[in-house]
Amino acid sequence: MNAKISIIHEDTCLLAVNKPAGLIVHRSKIANDETDFLLDRIKEQCGSNLYLAHRLDRATSGVLLLAKSREVAGEIGRAFMAREVTKKYLAVVRGWPDAEGTIDYPLSGVREHGPRKPALTRWRTLATTTVPVEMGRYPEQRYALVEASPETGRYRQIRKHFHHVSHHIVGDTSHGRGDHNRLWRIHFQLQRMLLHAWRIEFAHPRSGERFRLQAPLDAAWQRVLERFDWAGALNC
Repeated sequence: MNAKISIIHEDTCLLAVNKPAGLIVHRSKIANDETDFLLDRIKEQCGSNLYLAHRLDRATSGVLLLAKSREVAGEIGRAFMAREVTKKYLAVVRGWPDAEGTIDYPLSGVREHGPRKPALTRWRTLATTTVPVEMGRYPEQRYALVEASPETGRYRQIRKHFHHVSHHIVGDTSHGRGDHNRLWRIHFQLQRMLLHAWRIEFAHPRSGERFRLQAPLDAAWQRVLERFDWAGALNC
């Protein structure tokens, strides 16, 4: 039996869940062979019809908004398109980025060779660490906990942007570094990508008031925070 999806918030028009890493959100042409989808699970769990307001990658965990009507889903979707929704992600990346910065680099969609569109991601570094494991020409490896705030919503934007600046996200098997992913699997038993949709803030579609939701981190993330004494960095 599949585990229940954790519900973060529910009201008369909205449902917010904490999406697990590794679970596809909905059926699509690129998921023909899959049989387990978050949308199907949560509909069965809640016993009602629900509509996606936005999406997260399969490998990404965190806050996912669903609407209880097509109209509300459309309103929230338009807010995303108008950049009226604030999104904050947590990621562990290779190397030590600057204290803060912006990645302004156009990206294609699902088709890698399709037309590129403007894409902007801001980040700030919350904490850093050094792992005393020799690899290549380096006697030790550097990693950082970062908060990433995408201002646009391109396909795999954060993953591609940190790849572009050579601060690859740990555990990313598509845009990351295989040698660093192996290091984390061997030394830290990490079996997932360390990218989490942490916080989201938007105008509630009925009250109009600013509304903020936060998704708790899963066990794998908690082990990382404990291992590197990073928990306090999330309070800053």
